[in-house]
Amino acid sequence: MQAIDLLTQRQSNPQLQLPAPSPEHLALILQAGMRVPDHGGLQPWHFTVVQAKGLHKLSKIFVEAVTLNGADETKLNKTRKMAFRAPMIIVISTKCVEHGKVPKQEQVVAAGCAAHAMQMAAFALGYGGMWRTGDLSYNPYVKSALNVAEQDEIIGFLYIGSNGNAASTKSPKSFEAHVSYINDLS
Repeated sequence: MQAIDLLTQRQSNPQLQLPAPSPEHLALILQAGMRVPDHGGLQPWHFTVVQAKGLHKLSKIFVEAVTLNGADETKLNKTRKMAFRAPMIIVISTKCVEHGKVPKQEQVVAAGCAAHAMQMAAFALGYGGMWRTGDLSYNPYVKSALNVAEQDEIIGFLYIGSNGNAASTKSPKSFEAHVSYINDLS
């Protein structure tokens, strides 16, 4: 697959199954996350790889978080299954630093770029993936349980695995309404 095809045809697939990326492929995925634009070379991110028995631990963290918020049985059952949507989850969080020239917003964007680059690398290696956020990304209990500092953020949960059922192909999205041009100085 050509890089431009990957970028213009990529789509998430929620049907992910074993096998997960091999250790060699995981290393490539993580390397892609490290190569993103990073003003000041701060590397303001952290990746937590969750797989195998770790998925059970993550499920427990999720359930405890929603229990603290008074979830009903339906919500608990749904939450219990969330960590098992894929055989591997990479939690991308910020690790922002005080810097006179690089504001926190730029560091958050860099961490988001890392998540995107890792998702593209997974696709380039033949895996499917889905970048999810949701209430648990912003939950203080989840952040604490995953050792994300209070001042930092969970950018998302990158679910990765082999494609199960093929997702239906989406039509290209029109960019015209989202673009303006400045063509001269007059």
